Amino acid sequence: MSKKVVTFGEIMLRLQPYDYLRFVQADSFEVTFGGGEANVAVSLANYGIDVDFVTKIPKHAIGQCAVNSLRKYGVGTGKIVRGGDRLGIYFLEKGASQRGSVCIYDRAHSAIADAQPGDFNWEEIFEGVDWFHFTGITPALGPNVVALCVEACKAAKKAGAKISCDLNYRGKLWTREQARAAMTELCQYVDVCISNEEDAKDVFGIEAENTDITGGKLNKEGYKSVAKQLADKFGFEKVAITLRESISAFDNDWSAMLYDVASDEYCFSKLYHLHIIDRVGGGDSFGGGLIYSLLSGKSTQDAVEFAVAASALKHSIESDFNFVTVDEVEKLAAGNGSGRVQR
Repeated sequence: MSKKVVTFGEIMLRLQPYDYLRFVQADSFEVTFGGGEANVAVSLANYGIDVDFVTKIPKHAIGQCAVNSLRKYGVGTGKIVRGGDRLGIYFLEKGASQRGSVCIYDRAHSAIADAQPGDFNWEEIFEGVDWFHFTGITPALGPNVVALCVEACKAAKKAGAKISCDLNYRGKLWTREQARAAMTELCQYVDVCISNEEDAKDVFGIEAENTDITGGKLNKEGYKSVAKQLADKFGFEKVAITLRESISAFDNDWSAMLYDVASDEYCFSKLYHLHIIDRVGGGDSFGGGLIYSLLSGKSTQDAVEFAVAASALKHSIESDFNFVTVDEVEKLAAGNGSGRVQR
């Protein structure tokens, strides 16, 4: 499939205590790299898509390590701008049983957070590009990065690319009021919106009725209304909503809905009972699977099934990135989810 995708955002150094140790117990940390749009790029590269990740990264060796982590899996890094003083860091303490995971950010004044409009040649970046993806995490880095995202969206539209955005509200990065102002501006450019059971409420005040996300109760029918309200407000072509029912840090029920505006079709995926190894990047793996599905011309139902299956597999994989193939995802989507040894 000769489609080209660009994702734009921050890649960070991830530091995590080994196994399920708490921060205060740890004498050493495991080092990996990750970040919303970088995670999506790795998924797409694994599916055979020509994808470039765009960001700003320091010239020093740690910045190069981040670049190498993407190159290793086939992500294009030629459009990355070099400069700035530091790479963002996040610390992850993995949850277990009834103890939830904890994420601590150390990303202030990272290279991308201090990037300015004019740092990127968007016209060149989007030449021949079919799809552009970003998340609500990126504009949360500061008003200057909101301006960069607006620049990128305008250039992507001019180039004729479809634009997807995962709302991804992060309360540790900005307030709901800041998020609503920025995302209201950016969503006017978006064709495919990805949200979850919390983001639509946090960013736009849109919520499903009779739902208790912390108690594990979801009213799926209520999400039809959420999707339609989002589409009506911004003119989206499609709205995807991931549905997570949290039983414990280890055990979640996972499904999604995809609303296609043109056909007025609401498609719910099958439900997966997940026993989680690492849930970070789960939403990004859904986004990568959805973008691949839509670029491949899959039906609304098949697209949401592929995206949810891809994300279900990601929850079994350590690190932010999702290391699965199209064949593995399609087998799971088709019903082969026993986990039996493959010989």
